[in-house]
Amino acid sequence: MQCVAERTTRTPGLRERKKQATRAALAEAAVRLAAARGAENVTVEAISAEVGVSPRTFFNYFEHRDDAFVMIDDDAGRRVRSAVLAAPAARSPIEAVRDALAVELADVEEQHELWRLRAEVLQQTPHLLVRHLGAHMADELGLAEAVAQRLGAPAGAPVDLYPRLVAATTATAVRVAVEHWSAASTEAFLPIFHSVFAQLAAGLPAPPPTTGARPADL
Repeated sequence: MQCVAERTTRTPGLRERKKQATRAALAEAAVRLAAARGAENVTVEAISAEVGVSPRTFFNYFEHRDDAFVMIDDDAGRRVRSAVLAAPAARSPIEAVRDALAVELADVEEQHELWRLRAEVLQQTPHLLVRHLGAHMADELGLAEAVAQRLGAPAGAPVDLYPRLVAATTATAVRVAVEHWSAASTEAFLPIFHSVFAQLAAGLPAPPPTTGARPADL
């Protein structure tokens, strides 16, 4: 198993990479300002000034100020769906999703502090947490549609239970991996990510009891 999946879609050009970098810089500025001042005290003008762009440019990347805090990224979702559809036929649906997500998260190791700060901002700002969850639910539905198409369903057809379950469980696996890694001070992300998916693929067998653990009451 590869630690990081090979890209199955085209390599982004210079213009696309610059757009991704600007978007990431705006999101980072938003989170850092929110961590320092409170999200309610952060304006689009302040975020834009941190990055050296105009507020008008900000809205080229985010429809709403709050989207920058929760990292709503439609382009990333499209890349994941495209990679799932383009994955080798020998890959199981969970493996195809895992590999696509691994590509998107390949650089996360360099952003440990930022992910920790984002988690704190979301926990301290209920309406942002709701927005975050809503955005990920929409991404999950799109991923389920891609899994269904990979399994032979026509585009636009109602999504059956299995693709929805794959999308929901893999999304939860990523969330658990990120939360565990964000809280840890020394563990690397990719081993956690792949451990979570390995346990998921194995059917979540119970681990051996830890020393001193009491058996569950019957």
